[in-house]
Order: sequence, then C-alpha cells, then structure tokens
Amino acid sequence: FCTPCLQECLKPKKPVCGVCRSTLSPGSRALDLEKQIEATETACNGCNKKMYLSKMRSHAASCSKYQNYIMEGVKAVTKEPLHNTRNFPNRFTFPCPYCSEKNFDQEGLVEHCKTLHSMDAKQVVCPICASMPWGDPNYRSANFMEHLQRRHRFSYDTFVVCDYDADEDDMMAQVLMRSLRDK
Repeated sequence: FCTPCLQECLKPKKPVCGVCRSTLSPGSRALDLEKQIEATETACNGCNKKMYLSKMRSHAASCSKYQNYIMEGVKAVTKEPLHNTRNFPNRFTFPCPYCSEKNFDQEGLVEHCKTLHSMDAKQVVCPICASMPWGDPNYRSANFMEHLQRRHRFSYDTFVVCDYDADEDDMMAQVLMRSLRDK
C-alpha cells in the first residue's frame, strides 16, 4: 500500500485493515503473514538472484541492477504524457459544505458534520453526491444531516468496484447484494 492509503487506514479514531476494513488491534502482529514472507522465495527483478521475500528489501537497497530496473520503469512512466486530471472529478476527498474545511474522506466528512454541524439547519449541497455523475451540483438538501446518515454511512466502493457511469439505483442494488453475501 502507498503511504496515503495506509495513513487513511490508520486514523487514530479507528485504524482498519487496508484490505478487509476490519478494526486493527493495537500491537497485534500478523504472525501467519510473517511466516509466509519468511518461507516464500522469489527472484530479484534486477539480477534474478533467488531469495526469500524477507530478505528482498535489504537486497534491493544494494543491488545496482535492481536500481537500474526501477529507474527504467520511472523513465518509461515519465515519458508518457500525463492525462489531464482536471477532467476527472475528485471522488475521494470532500470539503465540508458548512465551514469549507477540506480533504475529508466520506467517513471523515460524516463524522465532522455530526460533531461540529449537527445543529446547523442551513440547506447545503452534498459534496459527495455532487461529485457523482448522477449528482446535481445545485441540489440543496433540506436536511443535510439526515441525508448524510442515510446515504453516506459507508462508501459504495467498500462493497463494490465503483462504476461511476452506472445509475445510482444500480450501484445501491449492487452494494446491498454484496453486503448480504458478506454476512
């Protein structure tokens, strides 16, 4: 996992596993995973020397052929023109519609609004819904707090691979079916 994703999973309020989203116990180690890393053999992508995964990090730090392999990959990626990211809406972080504090994930926005704005009756646009293809960026919810509680208690992508071109009702049906299977 990349650092931003891990940081998101390790929020102080409730750290969760990056894969299954179950709550992490402080100080618990994944001993089964450690054993698997100790017992799994692989080859270095630079020099093809075989070694256990547990030794790969230290080997990669000193293997000049591996360093060259990484640099070739970096050069290949940087030669390709970057896509214009302005054409893609941000569906991962949102501003608070009340105080404009920025960079909340969906759960963070719900918690922030519950904590600081639960009594605010001002009609606001839901930034989560507005970022979706089916969302109306001008629709002001009559009761935004209730909307958050009902619509955004969890993220769609927790349960399905999001197809943002799909209709919202189809997405909700997929989420409900997946959640029933997971029980």
